[in-house]
Amino acid sequence: MTASPARLLPRLLCALAVLAALPAAAATLSVRILETTDVHMHLLDWDYYQDKPSAEYGLARTATLIKAARAEARNTLLFDNGDLLQGNPLGDWVARVKPLAPGQVHPAMKVLNALGVDAANIGNHEFNYGLPFLRQAIAGAGFPYVSANVMLDGGAAGADRHAFTPYVILDRELVDDTGRSHRLKIGVIGFVPPQIMAWDRQHLLGRVVARDIVETARRLVPRMKAEGADVVVAIPHSGFERLMPGAAVPPLAENAVARLSEVPGIDALLFGHSHGEFPGPFFAGYPRADVARGTIGGVPAVMPGRWGDHLGVIDLVLDDSSGRWKVTGGRGTLRPIWDRAARKPLVEADPAIAALIAEEHAATLAYVRTEVARTRVPIHSYFAQVADDPSVQLVAQAQLAYLKRAVQGTEYESLPLLSAAAPFKTGGRMGWTYYTDIPAGPLALRHIADLYVYPNTFKAVLLTGAQVREWLEMSAAQFNRIDPAGPPAQALLNPAFPSYNFDTLDGVSYEIDVTQPARYERSGKLVAPEAHRIVDLRHQGRPIDPQARFLVATNNYRATGGGAFPGLDGSQVVIDAPDENRSALLQYLAAQKEVDPSADGNWRIRPVPGVSLRFRSSAAGIAHLARTPAVALVRDEGDGSATYELK
Repeated sequence: MTASPARLLPRLLCALAVLAALPAAAATLSVRILETTDVHMHLLDWDYYQDKPSAEYGLARTATLIKAARAEARNTLLFDNGDLLQGNPLGDWVARVKPLAPGQVHPAMKVLNALGVDAANIGNHEFNYGLPFLRQAIAGAGFPYVSANVMLDGGAAGADRHAFTPYVILDRELVDDTGRSHRLKIGVIGFVPPQIMAWDRQHLLGRVVARDIVETARRLVPRMKAEGADVVVAIPHSGFERLMPGAAVPPLAENAVARLSEVPGIDALLFGHSHGEFPGPFFAGYPRADVARGTIGGVPAVMPGRWGDHLGVIDLVLDDSSGRWKVTGGRGTLRPIWDRAARKPLVEADPAIAALIAEEHAATLAYVRTEVARTRVPIHSYFAQVADDPSVQLVAQAQLAYLKRAVQGTEYESLPLLSAAAPFKTGGRMGWTYYTDIPAGPLALRHIADLYVYPNTFKAVLLTGAQVREWLEMSAAQFNRIDPAGPPAQALLNPAFPSYNFDTLDGVSYEIDVTQPARYERSGKLVAPEAHRIVDLRHQGRPIDPQARFLVATNNYRATGGGAFPGLDGSQVVIDAPDENRSALLQYLAAQKEVDPSADGNWRIRPVPGVSLRFRSSAAGIAHLARTPAVALVRDEGDGSATYELK
């Protein structure tokens, strides 16, 4: 017998009430996060120093990867991690040669706006041109910029006032795996190395102060969660430190990614600064690193190299089974634009990027092609880390000429003058094409920028002979310790030591004994007090007097503590010039009109009997061996590099 509709209705209502009381089925969201970092104004695939295209870098090529990565995923966000505005002649042209007019959009912002960047972080090199230019440049961004650990310097009154927006919470509509839409709040927080206060002291002192990265994160990430952030993306312009368990961590650390991975609430790490590639084999032995999964301390993380040569990709999985969205899984991967093994491009450039900044590109080319002098012989940096080198000595001579003019009529006029210079373009992580290689003939402005790639300003410091020695000891940490009783061939260079910290000093003569342990480690810590790699240090043919006073030409980075050199903290500066070191080089070359650069052999690495001191450099250096008697070829490695040895 069939029940009547009237009798069924209460049962149906009861069933519906039960169903309504049941929790909704959990949803799953897949979110793809993309990162670019350390572009350094390489917006196009163009080498302004060699004045030719390059397929190995350029944001125009990364743009093609971005389009492909977006096409594969329903939900994507794109972030840039800074060090965007400085790094090549295009950046200098916009900042110094023809500065932005009021309301004019910086070419980098034109490109990032077109790429649809969701938010961006401020890197340390953003401060190189001063705060007014930085603020003017980022004003043209159609997306928010963040930087959490830079505060206004207003004493007690300004102690809690951020100089920039510390974080943002983006409200996005995303689609789950079944096609349903959901609102997701994505918190984005950025950080910069506190060392900006030393590196760009002349621009920042008295205006801003920088705080510790991790302390700032611990303070602000809970606030972001309290304000509703479902996901927190941290964008530190900071490297991945090899932090051993239980190791003491100094305050205001430059590299803080390992410690950031320990901060509760951070769901993804987009880092940079050191131009490395994570996940990658270089970091395989690092504590907390899982390079197979692309995580640090369990947090998905990426660091996509430099100059747009990689795109960082983090894929997160979230569900709301607990009543709110939580990250339940994720991994980080890298996508390159260039196949290093096959030495061929993997993607073509997006032509829309070149069209966007065609005017700025053409103006930069016209600028850098201006001839200022001529050279009778080629100038290159293939062996600048292992032997006295004309490309470095040319810079040192230009600084000495500038210093001689600067001290005329001052109390320092009678002091002995020295000049410190380092090789900037020496391959390594930057690739086997990253060297100075200027043919004999015209020297144009692009060659000036090639010889001195940074917008440093000229400084001179007053030091004792003892301090000069320690300066050189710190530089000598670039070399591995060589065992005289060890293998017959040993690697000379420590690849972790940046070449821009390998200062050589013109005005003195010396040898480097690499059988001794390094007196200092890269951080500037004295680790071998009894060791002395610098031997036979002389001035004008006589052993240097530890008490004698010397005036040393250098740059603002080194003079104010950059590189953690012993005894250099800014207090020794006695000549504080507004001119860039590149301007000193330009003035010197223009006055010379024609140069014949050659090394004077004022320093050398002391031979180790029975041991071949070997190093890698570009295979392009083979063509210059006839003019480099101290170096011999061991073999061409076939990947753009070659192994050499000192004779």
